[in-house]
Amino acid sequence: MSTYSIYNSVIKKIEQRIDLSSKKQLLDIGSGKGELIRLVKEKWDLSTFACDYTDKWMEVKNQKVEVVDLNTDPLPYSDNSFDIITCTEVVEHLNNYRKLLQEMYRVLKPQGLVVISTPNLVNLKSRMRFFSFGFWNLFGPLPFDRIQREDTDGHISPVHFFYLVHGLHEAGFSKIEISVDKYQRSSMIALSFFYLPIKFFGAISFFKEQAKYRTIQKENLPYVTLVNTLDLMLGRTVIATGMKLYDR
Repeated sequence: MSTYSIYNSVIKKIEQRIDLSSKKQLLDIGSGKGELIRLVKEKWDLSTFACDYTDKWMEVKNQKVEVVDLNTDPLPYSDNSFDIITCTEVVEHLNNYRKLLQEMYRVLKPQGLVVISTPNLVNLKSRMRFFSFGFWNLFGPLPFDRIQREDTDGHISPVHFFYLVHGLHEAGFSKIEISVDKYQRSSMIALSFFYLPIKFFGAISFFKEQAKYRTIQKENLPYVTLVNTLDLMLGRTVIATGMKLYDR
């Protein structure tokens, strides 16, 4: 299943960036059935916490779920509570994901890790759909009678990876990294047609942005230049990680 590719990427990031030699506390935001929690507990001896807008789906035995409206409510935890926070396929369902990023920073311990996933708007499949239809892949016209849903009908906030990075930086996170879960076959096919034009016109746009608008700076340059890399042009899902180095 495609979701397991995301979960495995999240687990890999945890393994790469956190010392798991001692017992850690992990919070999974938007926990759903608890499948990520189950996979994490199979691999490591962690204390796991979960929150979502309902506790009716949780299938992990004895896993308590705190019910919270992530659009309006603060996370129901004290400052500096967790070593790891995961949030998979959630931010695109929120009215104000930046508020949640600030809450994540608050409840994360110093030297803690956050791992977030969201659909990749800038892969070639998504760019082609936007060019032809005006909507990103996995973000279509919303029904006006929409109720809260967990499928793409609930994708109300397309989150470009750069603005996710900016939100994490603004919240206080450091050592922010962007990767993808896996390459998308349809984007790989499109690559042979669009790679050279994107590189050419992308370079022109970069120069104009830098010279005329002066929005590209030393601090954001590494993330701006990611947009036309193979990972971002081909990747299906963005995986963003960040560290809370100290308590502000």
